Formats: sequence, C-alpha cells, structure tokens
Amino acid sequence: MSEKQTKFVFVTGGVLSGLGKGITAASIGNLLKARGLSVNLQKCDPYLNVDAGLLNPREHGECFVTKDGAETDLDLGHYERFLDQELTRESSLMSGRVLLGVIEAERNGKYEGNTVQIIPHVTRAIQEHIIAASEGFDVHIVEIGGTVGDYESLSFLEAIREFGMRVGRGNCLFVHVVYMPYLGASHEFKSKPAQNSVRDLRGLGIAPDILVCRSETQAPEGIKEKLSLFTGVQPESIALLPNAETIYQVPLTLEDTGIADVICRQLSFDVTKPDLRDWRAVVDQALAKPERTVKVGVVAKYLDNADTYMSVFEAIRAAAWANGVGVDISWIDAPKLEAATDDEVAATLQAVDGIVVPGGFGSRGVEGKIRAAQYALTHKLPYLGLCYGLHMMVIAAARLHGHEDANTTEVNPATTTPVIDTMEGQKGKENTGGTMRLGDYACHFAAGSLAAKLYGTQDIVERHRHRYEAMGTYVDEYESWGITASGMNPDNGLVEVIEGVDHPFLMASQYHPEFKSRPNHPHPMFQGFIAALKSK
Repeated sequence: MSEKQTKFVFVTGGVLSGLGKGITAASIGNLLKARGLSVNLQKCDPYLNVDAGLLNPREHGECFVTKDGAETDLDLGHYERFLDQELTRESSLMSGRVLLGVIEAERNGKYEGNTVQIIPHVTRAIQEHIIAASEGFDVHIVEIGGTVGDYESLSFLEAIREFGMRVGRGNCLFVHVVYMPYLGASHEFKSKPAQNSVRDLRGLGIAPDILVCRSETQAPEGIKEKLSLFTGVQPESIALLPNAETIYQVPLTLEDTGIADVICRQLSFDVTKPDLRDWRAVVDQALAKPERTVKVGVVAKYLDNADTYMSVFEAIRAAAWANGVGVDISWIDAPKLEAATDDEVAATLQAVDGIVVPGGFGSRGVEGKIRAAQYALTHKLPYLGLCYGLHMMVIAAARLHGHEDANTTEVNPATTTPVIDTMEGQKGKENTGGTMRLGDYACHFAAGSLAAKLYGTQDIVERHRHRYEAMGTYVDEYESWGITASGMNPDNGLVEVIEGVDHPFLMASQYHPEFKSRPNHPHPMFQGFIAALKSK
C-alpha cells in the first residue's frame, strides 16, 4: 500500500437490484470531496464480461467510456458527474477481467505450481485492483454490483471482508443499501426485508457500519430504532432515503441525515465544513419551473431502456438548466421513420424544436436516422449529432446532392460512395471488444467556426468510441452538400466535427461530448444546441 493511508468505503446492496447503490456511492463521494478530501470511486461488477464493451445496451444501458478508453458500466458516468472529475479504467472492474488475469498468471507459471482457487487467488486479485485504484487518494469508495445473496457476487464480498482485516477496521467502513417497502393495506413501512438483508451480509462476515434505507416516500424517523435493534447498526448511522425529484438531490438529502459526518468520524478524517453552494445551485436549477420549455426529439433505436442514453439525457437537462428553460425529451423511433411517409416524417419532426441523433451500432434504424438528418438539413431544424449522428448527417447530405448510393460500409460494404469507412487498422475487428478508437483524442477547430465559438478555443480533447470514420476522401465536397468539416484530428487528419452551412444550428461530432458534461458544467455543444432551441 502507498505511504499515504487511504481509507476505504464499501457500498453493498440487498433486497433487490436497482436501489441506487451507484447514486449512493457517488453522493457519499460528493459529500466527502466537499469536505476537502481527495476521492476516487470504483465499480466492482460480478458479470463474467471483461468489460462493458460488448454488453447489449437495450439490456444493460449505456456503455460509458473513460478518458483512457475503458468501456464501463453507466455508474461511472454518475461518479464523474457527482465528483466533477475524470476517472480511469481502474475505476471499473468486472469479474471477467479478474478471472482472465488469474488464468493468465497461472498459464505463465506465476503461482509456482500451487492449486489456484477462488480463495485466496481470486479474492487477492480483486484486492490488488482495489488498491491500485485507490493510490494517492484520501478515500476510495467501492460499489459492489448486484445484491447480497447473488452467487456471482460472493467472490467480491469475500474479497472486501478480507480487505477489512488487511487494512484494519479503522481504515475501512461498510455501507449497506436496502429497500423498505410501504404496505398500503396496513399503512406501515416494513423493515423485515432490510433486517433479512443485513442478516445475510453478516452471515458472510461483514457487519455494516451504515445502513441506507431506500423507500418510495419518506419513512418515519421512529423506524430507525427498530432497524437498529434488529441490525446492530446505531440509529445515527441509519439514513432514510426516499425517492427524489432529481438524483442530484441525493447528496443534500444524505447531508441532512448526518451520514457524511458519521463516515468522517469513523474513519478519523479531520475535515473542513462542507462547501455545497455550487451543488445546491444545481439542485435549485433542476427543481426550478421555468416559463419556457423546449422540446427535444432523440432519434434512437434502443427504446427499451432509458438508461441506454443516460449521459445524453443528463447532458441535455444540464444544458437546459443553464439556459433557464425546461426541457421535454421525447423518443423518436428510428425504425418507424424508415417506413413512414414523407408527411408522417414531417409531422413527427415538426412536433419538436430540435433533434439529437445519438451513438449506435448496426443497420437497424439507420435509414430512419438518415431521413431525420435530411429533414433537419433541408428544413433548418436544429440538429445535434453524436458519433453515429455525424455519420448519418454526412450520408444524408451526400444523398441530397447526387450521391444516392452514399452510405457507411458498416451498413453497406459494397456502397460505391463510402463516405463513412473503416480505418485500415480496424478492418476485421468488427466483432471484437476493446479494439475501437476509444478514449481521449485531440481535435483542432477551424478559426471562426461555430465549434470554436462554443468551446472558446480551437484545440480540445474529447472521448471517442467508434470504429468507422468520416474519411477525408470526400471532405472537399462537403461544402457543396451544405456542411463543412470544422474540426479535424491534428494527428491523423480524420474528421471530428461537422457544421451546417447557413443553418441555425447543425453540429455533429465523431466523439461523444455527453461523457464530459456535468450538471454544474454543461458541455458547450449541448449548451449551444439548447440555446438555439431557446431562440426559435
């Protein structure tokens, strides 16, 4: 371990999934950082995948990308937004990555012929990953995915039990998030599920120091005494956490419970009074009721799960708050646009003030997105394209100006006009994980461009996640198509940003700006997009 003694907070969950362990962990990090501590967060996920790159977004939600190119669970997006800092691949750990490392070590003879087992080899490997992510921070917060009782989570739970012994209980604290239902028939909150979950956790050798009880509505303070009696957690270490109007309220709600002070006392942190002024301003903006509301249509194909576009939605909302307007975000089903008549497409798009075309993969819904892009270009509807959204606009513009066969080779490898193509080094890797252009890459904006104006600079760095590129072959034709390449990668000459010519707002990026948006620092591209809608 490092000379600087890092303290550890482990967040586990029980009763059922989806309780908000990630938001709870992020909120604790927010409150500790507000007290002057340096904080890092890490998600330990029991899936046997190596990373989140090949997980279906319709089932698992957004794949978030860190600055160093790790494809991660969407909780890392919450972590970054709540901490307002960039994380790295060390903040995401899946079982597959751990097991792959152990197997590779065994194949390389590093265990010197010893029998390789879950305990101690896998659990020790997990601990080493946790230590690596914690280096240099005052406090490292680790969320354990899944719920207590899941078989796949057992190795992580055993690892953190051992970890508490390894670093000493004075340097380690356990937070358990549970659910407390309300029964309308008897008009009472029931604590038995929470009690049973704590008992299960204790059965695994972990005694929680803090209990966070989630509920649909505010539970009475008196129930803390009952919970304390049956769980062994002190009443002052129990936080009652009802549903909030916005997730950004959660740190303030936890602050009011005094839990952050309990954590600091138990971990012997000498801290300053928390400075939450900026965060309170964010919540005030989020809860405000503006007189004006703008309507944003998200032209997408993964409609089963709102979490698929989590960072996009949060970036839109943050930009709306900063512009002093409300925002009504609606789904526009890209596959349905494919089969729609021109009048139906027009009616759908006329119902919104502007459209966002987010990232995606594959051919389903592509023609619908292209039709939306063509409408936005010809009818001067504000348009924000994110990664695949850039591809769709380039294809749309090319088709409108004589290249009827224009396409991406991802959809039509035989197209005679491959305005979007694969870089040479990416060919043959289409179904493999971790091989795309991932993470931070530089971009240089043309002087006087809209992008340079919005960013306030000509040189930026943004995060990428894609395999296909707007190659330079057709860039000289862009202006005749009604678009222009205003941002280029200075190292490889690839197109990074396009803008509309004589258009109220048309901007699309090869990168994913949503990953760097924050509730207290909205991203410039989203800011500009919402400002354009506001001025309509």
